[in-house]
Amino acid sequence: MLGLTPHDLAGPSPNSPFPVPRIILCTSRQSCIFCPAVWVLDESFRWLKADLLIAHCTSCRADYHPDRITYKDDNTRRLQRSEMTADYLRVSKHGIWVHRKIALSQENSLHRFHAGWSNFADWLNDCTPDSGRKFTYRQSQRLFIEHFSRRLLHFHKQENFACEAHPSTRLLAEAVRAAIGVNGGVLDAGMTHGCAGCTHLKRYRSDLIAEGAILGHNQEVAGLGNKGINAQNNNPDDNGDELPFQPPPQQDAPPAGSPRGYVRLAVMDGKTIKHRKCALDECENPLVNYKNGRFCETHINLRDICGIVPCGMPVRDPGALTCATEAHIQWQRQYENKFSRLSFPGVRRVIRRQQELGGAHGVQGPALQVSLEDLGDTPGDQVVHTFKAKSTYCLQTVQLACGFPIGWGKCYRSESSPQVLAILNRIWANHPNSRPSFIAYDDACSLLRHIVTQNPNDSWLATTKLIVDAWHYIGHRATDILCRLWCNPAPANGSQPDLVLVEEDANGVIHQTRAFNTETAEQLNSWLSGFEPQLRQMSDVNYDFFVHALMMIYAEKVEKHVAEKDLALSDDFWAQALGS
Repeated sequence: MLGLTPHDLAGPSPNSPFPVPRIILCTSRQSCIFCPAVWVLDESFRWLKADLLIAHCTSCRADYHPDRITYKDDNTRRLQRSEMTADYLRVSKHGIWVHRKIALSQENSLHRFHAGWSNFADWLNDCTPDSGRKFTYRQSQRLFIEHFSRRLLHFHKQENFACEAHPSTRLLAEAVRAAIGVNGGVLDAGMTHGCAGCTHLKRYRSDLIAEGAILGHNQEVAGLGNKGINAQNNNPDDNGDELPFQPPPQQDAPPAGSPRGYVRLAVMDGKTIKHRKCALDECENPLVNYKNGRFCETHINLRDICGIVPCGMPVRDPGALTCATEAHIQWQRQYENKFSRLSFPGVRRVIRRQQELGGAHGVQGPALQVSLEDLGDTPGDQVVHTFKAKSTYCLQTVQLACGFPIGWGKCYRSESSPQVLAILNRIWANHPNSRPSFIAYDDACSLLRHIVTQNPNDSWLATTKLIVDAWHYIGHRATDILCRLWCNPAPANGSQPDLVLVEEDANGVIHQTRAFNTETAEQLNSWLSGFEPQLRQMSDVNYDFFVHALMMIYAEKVEKHVAEKDLALSDDFWAQALGS
């Protein structure tokens, strides 16, 4: 029971090198004579009765549970540390324990089948129909949080993490989230990851010529001279010096045997996977009540104020959404009749998107028209109200070209350049020397304009080149000179040899191909789409915890792929890149 062997208990011989074993003082009873036994779901999916033994230190008052250690800190607060390799996890205050292999089954069902807590509990109960016991949704959620809290803390190197002793499921998730990232996260492993899919030897223009590449000319911007490009309007500007018209000259290849250096490419994209937030547009705080609430703790007093902004009158009855003004009551009723489960802006976005797709394919867009009645002199679509909680705008992810995640964040009102730049600054705040050589983003030209306009000396301009990913570059304007010159993902004129490879096809024809996969963000977001129905119903705490878990799972998936395909960087690579 205590992990001792008979050799440890045997008295040593006089000439034995082993010290005298320590005497262990403990009760001879193996179960409590007052409390009933606990229930355990073992690794074979059987419900069994078990005896729970907790070791208590009479000196420091620490309690050693099978899955945690509780103790008092210097302020006499009761804290706990999780046992990272515990075989059994407690999932209920009423003595329900689950073997860790069941938690691994839950993790695999999440990864492979996108199964949520309730689905896993139902499946588990279907597998044990004769047990007479049911695994509840709350216990399934607790198992998820207990298991992934240990996995995440180990992955993020937070093994000394401590929190309030015996916390609720929400408090445990909140404490873990506070340790590894709130409203975003960083995977430190992504800062040092390198493989053949995301890290290449530095290339030079002379390499393309030696490989037989036929370099073209940038006809799109020819004839404009060596002037600056105005970052706002894309027109040649005699006085503009935000970005030089000509790209920086390519360096000559180093002498033979000298270190060539290496480059890495990261990819960024936004995915409209949301969670609810305060009903005020400008507020980013979480809701107090995610069941049917509308406001955060700061603005909770607005629930007693008319939902038509800026009326400011008290609501007519407790729980009502408007004041006693008849026009406000009627407008709110017709709004609820049309959008009880949807949002008016959301419907407008769907129609606009359908019209854009229809126009692109020469098909007439949908004839559906959505309108709201005017409220006095205010058009219906311009009425500001707080009838429903708002949502975050999108989940912004950043990963290497091989797919390994680096970090993530949230955009709250739109995928605007300032918010995207803030996410990038946050991800690399503690890793300034690990910035990638290139970042591919669908709106990189707008982000580049924003950076240059706000701060021409921004360090991003010196460390990283922003390019548009290959798929979205097709749809960018041919007249956008800044985009064509600075954000081209594979220029054919040899100005960015790091982004181009020279290959010979089956017919012996030499042609240029892209050196990196710039669509890994789309691939990750496609995988994340399977979890969208679960995520959009979660609180901000569960949302963040869940995304942290998904990023870790995906990172491990990429690592496994790299190992299976033997894509790890060799010693010869590093000898060429850094010198031996």
